[in-house]
Amino acid sequence: MQITKPKLQSERSAIKSVLGRYVKAVENENMELYGRVVDHDSGMVNFGTDASERIVGWDALKKAMESQFATLKGARISVSNITISIAPGGRVAWATSLWDFRAKMGDQTIALPVRCTWVLEKRETHWVIVHFHKSVGTKA
Repeated sequence: MQITKPKLQSERSAIKSVLGRYVKAVENENMELYGRVVDHDSGMVNFGTDASERIVGWDALKKAMESQFATLKGARISVSNITISIAPGGRVAWATSLWDFRAKMGDQTIALPVRCTWVLEKRETHWVIVHFHKSVGTKA
């Protein structure tokens, strides 16, 4: 089934909103909001910026985010270069974005260029993140 152009634009806007709420949840250390935009499947696998960080399942992801919220304060994320693609049929989408991530760890300021890849699934009337992969890039 092919999605009409107006519907495609509407779905892309909805996906962009989900990604924006993800960023807002991280910046505001809001686990409730975070839990509304990310799937709670026990088998989902995500990758954070730590090369060895393979996060399996909602419980592990929740624990990782709670640890991040406890360690990093004042997180600010500038998002750029968002691309959103939706599979034919309109139930699965993938997106990429670049983050300029800044936060404080104690007295130290952390600044990371982060590359993000997202996979989302449409559940009834809303989109949910079912996988993400983040890696630290290099500044040009």
